[in-house]
Amino acid sequence: MRVSAKAEYACVAMMELAALHAGPRPVRVKDVADAHDIPQRFLVQILLQLKAAGLVLSVRGAAGGYQLALAPEAISLATIINAIDRPAPPRTGTEAQPESPAFAVVRGVWQEVQVEGQRILHERTLADLLRQAQQHNALSYQI
Repeated sequence: MRVSAKAEYACVAMMELAALHAGPRPVRVKDVADAHDIPQRFLVQILLQLKAAGLVLSVRGAAGGYQLALAPEAISLATIINAIDRPAPPRTGTEAQPESPAFAVVRGVWQEVQVEGQRILHERTLADLLRQAQQHNALSYQI
């Protein structure tokens, strides 16, 4: 399973929105881009895709920006990644040639990896990632 840089940026941006979810104002694109060194123009494209998928809301105007459309507990990594990178259709063997046992075994392993990866991504939510990041920050400052 491959996750594109675009999908990774989307996950990071969504974590930022989740961290500020309870705040009174939407989050500015510039703030997210600067905090995570993401090109602002690229981030705007990502956020528009996330908006089209119903994951974020946009607010126009001077005090505008983006906010989560759902609670952080309701958004899985799989949902974010699939909104950015459409899942590839499953690969099938060539119909004209029978598949050798070796290919069948190897492809079976790839399918298991794909299924397990998707399971993990569906289980992990933005809320889980925020808790993990907070624990990491707490550990970083201990002497």
